[in-house]
Amino acid sequence: MTSMSLSRGHVEVLQFLRDRTAVVFTFLFPAMLLLLFGTIFGDSYDRDGVGAGQVYAASMLAYGILTTGFVTMGAGLAQDREDGTLKRLRGTPLPVVSYLAGKVILVSALAVAEAALLILVGTLVFDMPLPDAGRWLTFAWLFTLSVIACTLLGVAVSGIVKHARTAGAILNVPVVALQFVSGVFIHPITQLPGWLITVASFFPVKWMAQGFRYVFLPDGMKSLEAAGAWEPGRTAMVLGAWCVIGSVLCLASFRWNDKDR
Repeated sequence: MTSMSLSRGHVEVLQFLRDRTAVVFTFLFPAMLLLLFGTIFGDSYDRDGVGAGQVYAASMLAYGILTTGFVTMGAGLAQDREDGTLKRLRGTPLPVVSYLAGKVILVSALAVAEAALLILVGTLVFDMPLPDAGRWLTFAWLFTLSVIACTLLGVAVSGIVKHARTAGAILNVPVVALQFVSGVFIHPITQLPGWLITVASFFPVKWMAQGFRYVFLPDGMKSLEAAGAWEPGRTAMVLGAWCVIGSVLCLASFRWNDKDR
């Protein structure tokens, strides 16, 4: 099963790389937003020597993972279901676990490359300092849990997408909304109404963005978080819970074709 999963992942990566438009927008759009936000707000934001570009570079890692895991997975599954790919695969020895593992390999590869680009832009353009070894360990489990949670939710939500051509529009609605209420595009998050912060706290994006700021920003910046602290333990618990929720939703919503609806 491992070899089939790796083979399927190889196919998924090759298929994605052949779509130049998808490659360009997947990798360049978050970096472009980072450059825009960091440049526009760079002169008006400076807290303890930390500029807007550094804050957005850390926060935008959550945006990149969400779009890569949630949107790419959700739209890809909807496309495979509509064009008959899933129906054909169902008649082969490839188990559903290996098919989904192939998608996870694709998302993981894209997320790693995208995170590397954002960190590169953050360090070279906005002088974002790189963390020490301990914070890199935090980055590792935070990145892993974030990718798993967003990917599983992408699989789950693909079951409600009726047509692949509308998948992007449907999936980007919650993505954009969560960026604004979770402190990715708006910082400090305390500028938002308290009830909106409470709502955002139920979703993983707020904790992802806060966690990445913990990794890359100095400890003095924690006073700008909703709780006035980084809360890495709570971040791990919330993201772990969303991994479990995503798994349950996947089992309940996954289908091979529209007739299984």
